[in-house]
Parts: sequence; structure tokens; C-alpha cells
Amino acid sequence: GRSHSTRPASKRPPSWCKYQPEEVEALVIKLAKDGHPPSRIGTILRDQYAIPLVKPFTGKAITQILKEADLAPSIPEDLGDLLKKAASLTTHMEKNKRDLHNKRSLQVVEAKIHKLSRYYKRKGILPPDWKYQAKTAIIV
Repeated sequence: GRSHSTRPASKRPPSWCKYQPEEVEALVIKLAKDGHPPSRIGTILRDQYAIPLVKPFTGKAITQILKEADLAPSIPEDLGDLLKKAASLTTHMEKNKRDLHNKRSLQVVEAKIHKLSRYYKRKGILPPDWKYQAKTAIIV
């Protein structure tokens, strides 16, 4: 919609923010060790530390910093969230077999999983033999 936040126009760090790149990377690693996912780390840095974006400071995205520190999740966050949603819908469908609306919702979520997995396989983020199976879906 129109009310979404907009990214800063400049690719350079703002003049009012006095953090050094090493400090920003240390904050990202500290928050990841506390158990926060990458999207939550960005929100915390924005709201509590007044760091609008990590990339202008460090030249790297949050996930790149986490990969270098061996703290990156095994599967991407958006795919993991879809897997969780599909698992919860599957358990719901086992209890409520005639719930046709959620049956359709499960089909839509699984289509998104397949589409995202194809993208991540193409980019080399997921191994080429990774396959989503509803029965063996892991709640991450």
C-alpha cells in the first residue's frame, strides 16, 4: 500500500549516525547469538540503535554478515516461515478434514514453497536435491 516505509534515497550512511562498520557488524552478530532472525535484527537496529540500514555502513547485508560468522540459518527465513505455516495447516487439516478453505490455503502455501525453493536452488542457496515433502516438513 501507500503507507509503507520508504528506503533512504542515499546509499551512504546518514551523517547523524556515528557508528563504525565494525560496531554495526558486532551488533548484528550479538543479536544473532541472542536468537533473533535476520529480519528482526534489522528492525531492532532501526528502532533501538537508530541504524536505518546495515548495508551502507558495512557494505554487506545482514545475512552476509551472519554467513561470515557461521550464524546464518540453514534455510532462508522466508522459506522457513512458509514451512512452519504449511506444517501448522497440515496438522489442522488432519483434525478438520472438511475444512475446504484451509485446504485451499495449504495448496497456496505449498505452491509458494515450491516457487521459492526453485529460486533458491537456482541461486545456489539451497542444494539442488532439496525437496519439500508435506509429510516430512520440519518445523524450523
